Amino acid sequence: MPTNSIKQTILTMAAQRAPYKTVCPSEIACAMFPEDWRKHMDEVRVAAIELQKAGEVTITQKGKPVDVDRIKGPVRIKFISRRSQ
Repeated sequence: MPTNSIKQTILTMAAQRAPYKTVCPSEIACAMFPEDWRKHMDEVRVAAIELQKAGEVTITQKGKPVDVDRIKGPVRIKFISRRSQ
């Protein structure tokens, strides 16, 4: 699946959450690849990291922004609203 489709799904699902709420990468993978979502988790994480580097989302662990070069363990994705900038 093209990375752009994954990125768009991340942005759409994250933006649909209430402010300050996050989405789990597995939710993205399940929505896009219901039969074999686990196989696509790395693709979702890579797309999320690219979006964070572009300033579109924030990746968090335990509610705090995380350095994407040092991610270990579960993460969450939060949409960055253009209105809040």
